[in-house]
Order: sequence, then structure tokens, then C-alpha cells
Amino acid sequence: MGGRLLIPSDKEGNNVFIGTRTIKTAIGTGVSIAIAHAIGLDYFATAGTIAILCIQVTRKRTVKTSLFRFAASLLVILFAFLFFSLLGYHPWTVTILLLVFLPVLVKLKIQEGFVTSAVILMHIFTLQEMTIPILINEMSLVGIGVGVALLMNLWMPSYNKTIAGLQCTIEQNFRTIIKEFSIYLRQGESEWDGKELLETAKLLDQAIKLAVLENENRLIREENTAFDYFVMREKQFVLLERMMPIVSSLTLQVPQGTQIAEFLEELGSRVHPGNTAYLFLEKLQVMVEAIKQAPLPLSREEFEIRASLFTLLREIEEYLYIKHNLGKA
Repeated sequence: MGGRLLIPSDKEGNNVFIGTRTIKTAIGTGVSIAIAHAIGLDYFATAGTIAILCIQVTRKRTVKTSLFRFAASLLVILFAFLFFSLLGYHPWTVTILLLVFLPVLVKLKIQEGFVTSAVILMHIFTLQEMTIPILINEMSLVGIGVGVALLMNLWMPSYNKTIAGLQCTIEQNFRTIIKEFSIYLRQGESEWDGKELLETAKLLDQAIKLAVLENENRLIREENTAFDYFVMREKQFVLLERMMPIVSSLTLQVPQGTQIAEFLEELGSRVHPGNTAYLFLEKLQVMVEAIKQAPLPLSREEFEIRASLFTLLREIEEYLYIKHNLGKA
């Protein structure tokens, strides 16, 4: 997912991959330390640590984490000034400060900034004083680490091609599944092994995660149509899984089953991103009314088959409404 660099295999012969985040973290750490050292900051290696903590898997997470760490750093300086001024530079002062400081971070929902702020607190405690140059040094370290992290994450790999490929595969699997349902309703048997059902569950999970990552790499909020689309398909897939045991339980072929088979065959051939569910809902209602007008079953077995078919029709209707409602959302 995204650019990866293949490096030589390990002793066991396994290929080792370095992700883009790892590369950016390594470069960002070195750059941050180099800048902090070049301008003569004390504890210059801390800038690298802050960069490591701020570089996240997406742009939005990086910006969010960076803001939290910067805010927490400012806050800990205020707390340090108050507590050390009142209680002095003692280990138990640090204990009391943290007991008060941590709940405040949680209350403000910026607890991600705790590690960075704790490093600054330890620097101040080690120096046993708070002067303007010390505070400038500490905030410069934070500024360099955060700034480099933001710059490193200006470029993010795009998942659009992977998402498009997953969409095509998922739609093809849907077509296969629905087609096999149609075949079984017509023939009462099928050699299908059902592998598309297992495969589709994994593909949907992967596609949804990638759609989330792609959205979080956009700093400007946009409509996440890919995410909505895959969530819709996931809901439809649950219904396909529920249809499976219903279809496989139909051991007797009846005319109504053939009608539904023809409907499913057409439905399966029309699985695509466009929304034509309303057309199939209309056809479905016509077919349901026609089945209701058919002569009553002549045997208990036929009655049970007809009941199962009506259950199947309700699942198909819900399947169509899920797609129909996406178009209205």
C-alpha cells in the first residue's frame, strides 16, 4: 500500500520492506537534529525525537498530532513555572505536577502531547531554572521537530489506483456470486466452491481501510465517495451471505424459482458503480405481485419452498434498497 522499497533478504531468505513512513521518519529525524545542532540549541537530539513522534501515516493525523504536541508543550511550561516557583525543584514537585498535568491533558483531549511535554519538563528540571533563553531553546526544539514532520508529510502515496482495482474485483465477485445463485435456482445444483465469498470479505475490509487513509491524506474536507461506496457494498455483502443458505436449501424447482433466477441473472450482470437500483425495485415489485397471484402450493414441500423464496425476495429487496439509498444520500 503505497511506495515500498525492497532491500536484501534476511538470513532466513525473507524479503524485507521499508515503507514510505519509515523512510520519511528516518530522513526527518536526521534533518531535525541537523537543524537544531546547526543553530546551537541545547539538547538538539530532542528535535529528532519530536519529529519521530509527529510523523504519522496520514497528513491529517500528522497535523493533529503536531498541534497536540505543540499545545501540550506550551501548557507544560506554564505548569512548570507555577509548580517550580511555588514548590521548588524537587522530585516530589515533578510527581505532584504530573498528577495535575495529565488529567488536564486528558480533559483537553491533547494527551498525545504528553511525551513531548514530559521531555521539556525534564530539561527544565535538570537545569533547575526557567529563563527566557531556556524557554526559547525548548520551544525551538518543538518547532523544528513539528515543522520538519509537517514538511516530510507534504507528499503522501495515493491509494486511488489500488482502490479502483479493489472496486473492480469486488464488483466482479458480486456478479459471480449472484450468477451462481441464479444457476442454483434453475438447476438445483452447482459446482461453485464459494471462494468469492471468502475473498470479498477480505477485499472489502482492505478497501474500506484504504478509503479512510486516502481521505485522511486530504487536508481539505471532501466528500469521501469511495468510503461510502465500500460501506454500501459491505452491507450488501452481508445480505448475499444471508441469501446463501436460503438458496442452497431450495431442493425443489418451482416456476417461481425460475422467475427469481432470471431476475438475479439480470441483476448480477448490472453490478456497477452507477445507481439503477430503482429500476430493479420496480421489476421486483411486479414479480412479487405475480408470484402472489400464482395458484396455491399443492404439497407441504412446495409450500416450504415458496416460503423460502419469499424470504429470499425480501433479502433481495433490502439489497436493492441499500444501493438505492446511497444515491439519495
